[in-house]
Amino acid sequence: MRKILITGALGQIGSELTEEMRRIYGSENVVASSRRIKEGHEKLIESGPFEIININDSATLASVVGKYKINTIVNLAAVLSAVGESDPQQCWHINMNGLYNVLEVAKEKNCMVYTPSSIAAFGPGTPKDKTPQDTIQRPTTMYGVTKVAGELLCDYYYKKFGVDTRGVRFPGLISYATLPGGGTTDYAVHIYYEALKNKKYTSFIQKGTYMDMMYMPDALRAIIDLIEANPDRLKHRNAFNVSAMSFEPEMLASSIKKFIPEFKLDYDVDPIRQEIAESWPNSLDDSAAREEWGWNPKYDLDAMTKDMLEKLRIKLNIQE
Repeated sequence: MRKILITGALGQIGSELTEEMRRIYGSENVVASSRRIKEGHEKLIESGPFEIININDSATLASVVGKYKINTIVNLAAVLSAVGESDPQQCWHINMNGLYNVLEVAKEKNCMVYTPSSIAAFGPGTPKDKTPQDTIQRPTTMYGVTKVAGELLCDYYYKKFGVDTRGVRFPGLISYATLPGGGTTDYAVHIYYEALKNKKYTSFIQKGTYMDMMYMPDALRAIIDLIEANPDRLKHRNAFNVSAMSFEPEMLASSIKKFIPEFKLDYDVDPIRQEIAESWPNSLDDSAAREEWGWNPKYDLDAMTKDMLEKLRIKLNIQE
């Protein structure tokens, strides 16, 4: 029986992954954790075991793993790209020191570790289109630096200590359930809220800036499918490229206009986030994930837009 600990469980991915994993594995077998309680997450906290954990407190982390007989750690505690540039020291402290603690505990307690990387692990010298699985990685952000270092650290713990480490490089993630937490791709979530509420949106990302994106249901499936994948098939293990769609703001606006014809898009570019976006790939080659563990996304841009608008109308109580 899989016993799972999710760190960063009240974040954008964690809040939805906790709910999905509790549905699949049973609420009592999925321990959610966060370094503090966040308002609005009472239902999640009450739906199963919950612990306060700062992943830089290795003693508490080890204690919780022992208490619940955890055998799988999903490490989602992290500082994201734009926030990381405003406080690079904190970004390193949480993303790297925290991951090190997780891996050390996993080594001692014989746990699998899933920790996600990101398209931010690439940089301006990386091939921009259909970025290969194995290629140059010279990121120009602290967030990206921590993701490359995290990929290598997870590989090291697998090869040196036999820790079963796994992960994907996530593109931008889009969700109706939880607002994002300070990433460069956040515009692709906010635009749907504003389309429904105000029929217009001002993008902080410039026209023509392509980025790889994914709808959250596909992202959750990628995590669970890789965790359950046959280890004998995994040649890469960590940092699999996964992709679902690539678009720029005008394409997203055009998709929204199919459902809200009066929608208008304009621009007020944030130079920090624009610089970050321009250092990332336009699209990823995810053939390794498809070959090694059967990755296959279900949502394209229009299917995502249709579902996002339907779900957000209900969430925001907006009538058509």
